[in-house]
Amino acid sequence: MKVVIAPDSFKESMTAMQAAESIERGFRQGFGNELQAELIPMADGGEGTTTSMADALNGTMYETTVTGPNGTPVKAGYALMGDGRTAVIEMAEASGLALIPKVERNPLHATSYGTGELIQAALDKGAGKIILGIGGSATNDGGAGMFQALGGRLIDAFGEELAPGGEALARLTHIDASQLDQRLQQTDIITACDVNNPLTGRNGASAVYGPQKGADEDMTKTLDHALSHYAEIIETQLGKNVDNLPGAGAAGGLGAGLKAFLNASLEPGIDIVLKETHFRERIQEADLVITGEGKIDHQTINGKTPVGVAEAANDVKSIPVLAFCGQLGEGYEDVYSHRITAVFSIMPGPGSVETAMENGVAYIEKLARNVAAVWKTARH
Repeated sequence: MKVVIAPDSFKESMTAMQAAESIERGFRQGFGNELQAELIPMADGGEGTTTSMADALNGTMYETTVTGPNGTPVKAGYALMGDGRTAVIEMAEASGLALIPKVERNPLHATSYGTGELIQAALDKGAGKIILGIGGSATNDGGAGMFQALGGRLIDAFGEELAPGGEALARLTHIDASQLDQRLQQTDIITACDVNNPLTGRNGASAVYGPQKGADEDMTKTLDHALSHYAEIIETQLGKNVDNLPGAGAAGGLGAGLKAFLNASLEPGIDIVLKETHFRERIQEADLVITGEGKIDHQTINGKTPVGVAEAANDVKSIPVLAFCGQLGEGYEDVYSHRITAVFSIMPGPGSVETAMENGVAYIEKLARNVAAVWKTARH
């Protein structure tokens, strides 16, 4: 019996590797020496991607101090994979919304400068390929801060460097990339981007995501106007049309900046992780695949780990896929039409969220033991 165990993290409860190890323990109770288990921690580009990929690919975690979104220093982690060449970064570590107290959030001035510093730290470690997850941003500066941290200059009509934040982009007149870190020319930047929003307009970065970052109606209009001007300058001076590019509006327009300045690719996060972990090659002989994450509901079909794993498994052959989760949300049944065979909540009964998170490792192991017993009985 070969089972591939490929869950995402259960946020604030257990990492993807902890979940995978617990499932393996439970299955081994059911199958004993019959069991051959392969653990492949998963992620979809959001929170936990760095840890999951480091666990899956023998990576090493590092920490450095960078400029936070409001200008104060923050500690930010990143990882270098076992190949010594591939780095994984989450922009939320350096420029994330969670780094600023709610009452202090101001997207007019929030900067992605720290994300650029994280990229530079990875380059200093010898990275030749960088996978960048861009969910959970506090910024709306179109990646301007990131560009400046890497040596780029954004100049106004008076020849002065622009101040941090999205509001200042309305005054941009000249982009100077002459001092951009030269190592970037030999570095592949792959961006885990799971939204298709354009940079500006009613579905753009400011209108859709600005309010959750602290923008009121007037601020949203100001930021949208500034990003529109920014896009015009980029097109005029760099010859790149990023305004209507799908994904350009991700992370407050960081998608646009990555494409314009670093020629980064924008790809669904789960596709990147499946490719980098060689998932399809590693499940060739599997009898069963187990995946999961904290909550499964109608949104899971939109690029989330469980469905990505299930569809990849179906690409190889018709392998049954079971999904474990902490909570079954509204419309979870939608995943059945996306190659998931069955879904199970790890919760043994009613309880508080706090209790569930504290006991997630034990709950998922017990569920795995019971599922293994049923599966073994069916096989025989």
